[in-house]
Amino acid sequence: MKIALYPGTFDPFHNGHLNIAQRALALVDHLIIGVYSAPRKQSLFSQAERIRLTAEAVAALNHEGRISVDGYDTLTVNFARACGATVIVRGLRNSVDFDYEWQMAQTNHFLAEDIEVMCLFANEPFTFLSASLVREVVSLGGDVSRLVPECVARAIADMHF
Repeated sequence: MKIALYPGTFDPFHNGHLNIAQRALALVDHLIIGVYSAPRKQSLFSQAERIRLTAEAVAALNHEGRISVDGYDTLTVNFARACGATVIVRGLRNSVDFDYEWQMAQTNHFLAEDIEVMCLFANEPFTFLSASLVREVVSLGGDVSRLVPECVARAIADMHF
């Protein structure tokens, strides 16, 4: 069974993340979406909220139990090993992402040669989309309902700024 880990802070989980998860699921037997605690980041949602929203967002993929969502607060390669994952999935939007992900892939390979990194390029219309962009639009009172799954849009609408 091929198990892959799709790690990130997912703050918030957006439609680009959903697209990468759906495409990765077509390539592996089981996909674990790992929601990193990100203790040094100012988060829109707590880790528990991000886990709940991510799980709700991917439920629509009709994955028959082939996706799980779990939180972690350790090195990604250590979490991957603990989950039995042999592949780490990453999404790429542009050359800036490529430079960062190349460095992370090399670091992860140095730390864990047995775990491969698989990068999937973002599909249109998600090449511009990032969680930081969503947070910025939210902070300025903009409508992000077309950028995020419905459950995330509801959670954002319920927040009081």
